[in-house]
Amino acid sequence: MSSERRNVLRAGLGAALVCLVPARAAAQNKDGDPHNLRPQEGDRLVFADGERKGKPVAPDDLPLGGPPAIAYPQDPASGIVRDATHLNQVMLIRLAAADLAEASRARAPEGVIGYSAVCPHAGCFDWGWEGEKKMLRCPCHESIFDAKDDARVVDGPAPRRLARLPLKVVDGVLVAAGGFVGRVGFQPTG
Repeated sequence: MSSERRNVLRAGLGAALVCLVPARAAAQNKDGDPHNLRPQEGDRLVFADGERKGKPVAPDDLPLGGPPAIAYPQDPASGIVRDATHLNQVMLIRLAAADLAEASRARAPEGVIGYSAVCPHAGCFDWGWEGEKKMLRCPCHESIFDAKDDARVVDGPAPRRLARLPLKVVDGVLVAAGGFVGRVGFQPTG
């Protein structure tokens, strides 16, 4: 195969890959509503409820050792909170560095970790907190996740760990350092 033909094939493959990126974003946000768009790099995290609803979350706003706080991503340019779907809910938990597994510690700015608040078993989003063990419990079917170790499944029917939202601290508040790592939500059966 000539080098010219290889270059043409590479260019075609590159163009096809570029076309897939918008298709993936559209699949996440079929109706085009910016409130549905999944967390984006640079989105601020804001409280989802309570007296501080809509206010940015700083690491010190979270109690050391839990329980988790629920937040939504907010586009910093438009101020739009991406709160039209539970799939965007993020559980934020602040733990002592000594409590975190080594891999988790490396990705937890100021001890804060962020997980999808949607259980991968049946899509529940109401959580219990076992403070002594630093475990998350889904009360729907009793799946237990180790918050210290990247939300690894410890018990129950959940098929995989919770998706993780990479975080960073910018100007004193928590910000998404990228999109969710891992699949958010559940896979319906049958």
